[in-house]
Amino acid sequence: QVELVESGGGLVQTGGSLTLSCAASGRTLRGYSMGWFRQTPGNEREFVAVFTGSDNTYYADSAKGRFTISRDNAKNTVYLQMNNLKPEDTAVYFCAALTTGTGWSVKSWMYNYWGQGTQVTVSS
Repeated sequence: QVELVESGGGLVQTGGSLTLSCAASGRTLRGYSMGWFRQTPGNEREFVAVFTGSDNTYYADSAKGRFTISRDNAKNTVYLQMNNLKPEDTAVYFCAALTTGTGWSVKSWMYNYWGQGTQVTVSS
């Protein structure tokens, strides 16, 4: 069983930065994809970024150029550095792991482990 614990959310002004962390425990996730999604009330979880098991990174268009996903396999942790934050980035951010295969996806239902979420609020 894998447990994912996010941290690093908070309140920031427009243009500010935050770094989210997601620490995994229970088993190593080396070789598997770990991603970040976000969700606002009444909406589905939206893909933000993924660090694949083959060390590739992919981003949603909304995140390109502003967000950077990184990974420390020794710490079994994935990070999301968010710069130039905008009010529309306000959401609960979730970390997810896909361990049923070696691929990756923008579809939230493909991921089989999830963290509890961390709130990011960007004030205008």
